[in-house]
Amino acid sequence: MSLISPEALHERLAEPRLRIADVRWYLGKPGAGRAAFEAGHLPGAIFLDLDSDLSAPTGPGRHPLPDPGSFARHLGGLGIGTDAFVVAYDDAGGGVAARLWWMLDDLGHQDVAVLDGGIGAWTAAGYPLSTEEPAWPPARLDLAPRWSKVIDREALVPRLGSVVLLDARAPARYRGHVEPIDPVAGHIPTALNVPLDGNLGPDGRFLSPDALRARFRGLVGAAADVVTSCGSGTNACQNALAMRLAGLPDPLLYPGSYSDWSRSGMPVATGPEPGEPPLN
Repeated sequence: MSLISPEALHERLAEPRLRIADVRWYLGKPGAGRAAFEAGHLPGAIFLDLDSDLSAPTGPGRHPLPDPGSFARHLGGLGIGTDAFVVAYDDAGGGVAARLWWMLDDLGHQDVAVLDGGIGAWTAAGYPLSTEEPAWPPARLDLAPRWSKVIDREALVPRLGSVVLLDARAPARYRGHVEPIDPVAGHIPTALNVPLDGNLGPDGRFLSPDALRARFRGLVGAAADVVTSCGSGTNACQNALAMRLAGLPDPLLYPGSYSDWSRSGMPVATGPEPGEPPLN
């Protein structure tokens, strides 16, 4: 299971192995996610911060992946163990929650899901929020020692034009009309703009597997290799989740994404077209 409905999660709230993680996060607003959590969250949830809990302090891009061993020990210390059923949620269409899903899934955890529709769908269904934060006993979390479905900038550059590169950012950022945080506006040459909200219906929940399959088949065709990216390797995971729900092969993740690319001195493209691969 990679996606769980509010209704199904509500029925499982009493399961001892359930671990719910609130991962709300807001660009350029440090501490706002934690404040939102403290104001009201799903019963039994703990808060995980994208910047400090799901990213390394330093590395390529704004949210580099942490060392898998350190990540496992950290989550284990918070009470998330190997036998846990982990549910992540946000209020951003799964754009942050999918990061935790992707990380655990990539490292081999067998039971992790994103709450479909996030906290908005939970409250719309009439379910309550809480201000209490649990303290789970430490647990052992066994994960793989290295990330597997990833590609870095050095490996990506010579493959541009042969792989299908997806960019999950909003169209205005992709086209270079605005850039709120990275040093250069635009996108990685050859990238296709695949905004994450295109995977969702009007209710904020994911489209049906058939609809998602049609969307991505129209973009990637029969390409053997697909790479998903965004600003910092976070929202890109929502496209990876959508492809999993569609029954398509998992893409590679470019963890540094545009934040790494735009700091590297590599050329960028602007406008609505993907652009040509840079000369190697």
